[in-house]
Amino acid sequence: MALSLEKVSADAPGLVSLYKSARVSLDKRGLGGARVAVYLVLDRSGSMRGMYRSGAVQHFAERVLALSATLDDDGRVPVVFFSTAVDGIAELSVTDYRDRIAHLHAKLGHMGWTNYHLAMKAVIRHYQQSGSTDPALVVFQTDGGPTSRSAAQDMLCLASELPIYWQFVGFGDPRHAEFAFLRRLDELPVPARRLVDNAGFFPAGRDPRNVPDADLYDRLLDGFPEWLASLAGRGIL
Repeated sequence: MALSLEKVSADAPGLVSLYKSARVSLDKRGLGGARVAVYLVLDRSGSMRGMYRSGAVQHFAERVLALSATLDDDGRVPVVFFSTAVDGIAELSVTDYRDRIAHLHAKLGHMGWTNYHLAMKAVIRHYQQSGSTDPALVVFQTDGGPTSRSAAQDMLCLASELPIYWQFVGFGDPRHAEFAFLRRLDELPVPARRLVDNAGFFPAGRDPRNVPDADLYDRLLDGFPEWLASLAGRGIL
């Protein structure tokens, strides 16, 4: 079950409006009452420096935390920071989220390149070690294509056999040539390359804070109900 509105109001009043907006998006898709583990993956490549400094990443993380509160009752979101390697794994919670992203980011040191597959592997390992039997929604934020495109494609295809859905979110100019790879990743053929369609992508613009909450949640959940429905006949969940 989700955290109750009363619980969110008591522990994280700053998330109440986001929580309500996320619930509307879930209900529109027939997902009210669904139990889903939510993960957040954050890009720490060098080009992301301004997004961390401006607070855009913190703002985005709070919106994902509010979504998680509507889908899981533990009030926590595992967060994987990545660049050249996995820079760190931490968590946000409804009782500890204010300014937390900046605090964690500051401790992680050098900002490197962009290796999706290592972050994806870390999420898969965390999910498997958690013992969860619920499906997982991974919100994977990045501002560009991966250093190794073949490794990212291979990892996504392998992961299609697991109950994990990858929603990629692009920060930056929607016309950025780097996002062409994410669009191709979203369109990898099924079943030739993937067992099921286990990924989506949308660009959130130069300043993701300008995306209205309702629109953001609609986009984060786009494709997710269809993916859930596809699992039943595949023996994945």
